[in-house]
Amino acid sequence: MDPTQTPNGGGDGEVPLRNKPRTESISQKSDDSHTAADFIRDQMQLEADAREALPYSIENCTKPLGALRQSVFACLTCNPPPADLSEPYNAAGVCYACSVQCHGEHTLVEIFTKRDFTCDCGTTRFPSTSPCALRLNPETNTRGGVHSEEAEANNKYNQNFRNRFCGCECDYDPYQQKGTMFQCLGLGTVETGGCGEDWYHQGCLVGLGPKWDENIKKEKAAEMKVENGTLPTISEDVETEAPAPPAGENPAGEAEDEDDDPPPPPGFPGEDEFEGFICYKCVDAYPWIKRYAGTPGFLPPVFVQKPEPKSALESTPVVVKTEETTSKKRKADEDDDDMASQTSKRPRSEVGTTTTFDSTTPEAEQLSSETLPSDKCKYTALPPTPPGQFSLFFRDSSFRDSFCRCPACFPFLGNHPQLLEEEETYEPPVSQDGDGDAGSTTSNGGGSLLERGESALRNVDRVRAIEGVMAYNHLKDKLKPFFQQFAESGRAISAEDIKEYFAKLRGDDEAIREAGEGAARGGDHREEQSGY
Repeated sequence: MDPTQTPNGGGDGEVPLRNKPRTESISQKSDDSHTAADFIRDQMQLEADAREALPYSIENCTKPLGALRQSVFACLTCNPPPADLSEPYNAAGVCYACSVQCHGEHTLVEIFTKRDFTCDCGTTRFPSTSPCALRLNPETNTRGGVHSEEAEANNKYNQNFRNRFCGCECDYDPYQQKGTMFQCLGLGTVETGGCGEDWYHQGCLVGLGPKWDENIKKEKAAEMKVENGTLPTISEDVETEAPAPPAGENPAGEAEDEDDDPPPPPGFPGEDEFEGFICYKCVDAYPWIKRYAGTPGFLPPVFVQKPEPKSALESTPVVVKTEETTSKKRKADEDDDDMASQTSKRPRSEVGTTTTFDSTTPEAEQLSSETLPSDKCKYTALPPTPPGQFSLFFRDSSFRDSFCRCPACFPFLGNHPQLLEEEETYEPPVSQDGDGDAGSTTSNGGGSLLERGESALRNVDRVRAIEGVMAYNHLKDKLKPFFQQFAESGRAISAEDIKEYFAKLRGDDEAIREAGEGAARGGDHREEQSGY
């Protein structure tokens, strides 16, 4: 074709104006066009990303292994919780493999680790329409379709299975939550007054609420206005306004950084100072452990600060131990000194400042100095119990060595094996990557989809393999002239071209007409010429 013969009537001189939109269409459509190599490369990258996010094997359900400390997920699609928290809820959790294989397209809540938990997938805690696809069905002797099996009666559940966390009972949204949440070691279950290994905001552990930093900023802003209106103290204004100037340039930068990683609230230890903690609920449920606060292996008590007006009313709601803590967001006075705050903070169960354990602590009575020999029991040598409601933070795993293990104290530890030795968390075997067992014939084996497809082809029945190769060659012969015309003309192949061609192969007149109309609408900017 003579490049001068264009609808615009361009001559022999400059390149016709029509070429400008043509070059733009090349750059636009080249971004949308992919070769087979591009597709395979992109697919392998997606699979590599998936292996990084989900590195473990997803071939086997953990229910046959029994109760384990393992990663647990709640499926809100198969088992939606009621909107009213007072309504009963048949909570359920699934293991890592079932979360992917059986509930991969559902709305899941990642609860992380729970101890002594057996997978509920395919049991009576889920509807029969949500079977387990991984376990062996005893009725058919085939894999999958397992439902309505008896659920494990010893599983314990808490509000996490409703997608609620912390004492503030917030719905967890990973895109909205800011800062770090910490998981309690979990001494007690919900039934015994504990938290059941719940997760907590830093601010909620000291009674300031999950958005304590936002409230502090508002209070400081209000104080600055008052100070600026009464006292012309330049030095303080300069200090407070020092971060303000960059806010003009980085309102979305520094603010976001502060929101994403806010500093610890007053009274909360630094993250490098502790390895774990026992929340105030579990400490209240097992108050004998309170005396270990501040002893070797433990940090000083981290108090749940409460507003002063409520201190006089705390003797009435003694019965509602867990509800009081989980349903209120408390503000607190600024107080980093534990001794100064003890007089204004009282535990929910106390009647007076000196009778912390009288009403709800038979265990503490058994551990009193009257019943334990002081020459053998380390517990009696511990400092007095700090009055007030607090969480107990431990420095590292060596905190277990600090517990008294005399005959009188050991039974209390025996009820909580996690206090005696560090727990093992079950992890599925790591899934083979693309460089691993590429010859695996299992449906969930290692290797990329391309490698697993080639492996499946190598293991297919010989007759079917021959038929498949013949069908492939037939399709290739059909497609060759179709691709050839685009190669000769230099045109990019559009989706409408492919749809139209395969519609012709099927003899689908309506599809041919629709594809032709689509190609006509987009044809003016899809056309390319070569050989300038």
